[in-house]
Amino acid sequence: MNKVFISRQPAPLRLARPGRRVSPACAGRLWLIFLFLLLTGCGVKKDISQPKNYMPTASILMVVAPKDFRDAEYNEPRKVFSDAGAQVKVASIQSGTAIGAEGTKVNIDLVASEARPEDFDAVVFIGGPGMLEIINDETLEILARKFYAEDKITAAICVAPAILAQAGVLQGKNATAWSGVRETLEKNGASFLNQAVVADGKIITAEGPVAAREFGEEIVKALQ
Repeated sequence: MNKVFISRQPAPLRLARPGRRVSPACAGRLWLIFLFLLLTGCGVKKDISQPKNYMPTASILMVVAPKDFRDAEYNEPRKVFSDAGAQVKVASIQSGTAIGAEGTKVNIDLVASEARPEDFDAVVFIGGPGMLEIINDETLEILARKFYAEDKITAAICVAPAILAQAGVLQGKNATAWSGVRETLEKNGASFLNQAVVADGKIITAEGPVAAREFGEEIVKALQ
């Protein structure tokens, strides 16, 4: 008697029918997994490194006129300082709120006569028509002289380099400023350069608002 061999084919895969519902228990587990990945950021590479110029321990004193300081010369460097993590305080010849020529309002943290170089790493004098009005204020000259004597970064922009010149700290230094105060700089021993920003040791000067950001970046560079 001949034997009959029957070929057994594997059972076909049973695919889920379209529209088939997932059980509540399974759906719950999937949601838990999704929430876990979302909350933990699993699989996502996070960049927690700080910028190379980040300096959270640096402290900078910005000096403005009580009114009509040049807004860009204050705002642009301050943003650069804040982005670098530096702590910023603002001083003026009087307390209260300083108002820029274009309306920027700044709370004054301390009057210039109370500022101590040992509390800061740099002093930055901001220009503008209001600073021109108080350019001969002895308090500002004394402040510049104190910071320079303590080997701290002493910086000024626009008309404000004239304060440094009259304080005697630009003697024999390369510097720049608004052209209207060039004579003051040269009379006090500075070598005037027609450049946007000039750094000579720890003295940093700039010509005006167009150079404001570069001015701030140069100060941050000097602080590193």
